[in-house]
Amino acid sequence: MMQIDKALDKAYEKMSFKELADAPVAALQGLSEGDAVKLKEAFNVKTIKDLAKLKYVRWAQAITTLAELG
Repeated sequence: MMQIDKALDKAYEKMSFKELADAPVAALQGLSEGDAVKLKEAFNVKTIKDLAKLKYVRWAQAITTLAELG
């Protein structure tokens, strides 16, 4: 089971999932402010929700899920 607080920077650990969805991508453990700038420049990704909805992320998830099945 995933412990969501392990995926977040300390400042975001107490937020609700609704708040987290609107949080900046740098709230995710391992993504820096510099990474956030690059994601915004390349894909207009500003929030965790934007990242999750990014078509390339969805395509990658679908491919890996199907690979596990076949």
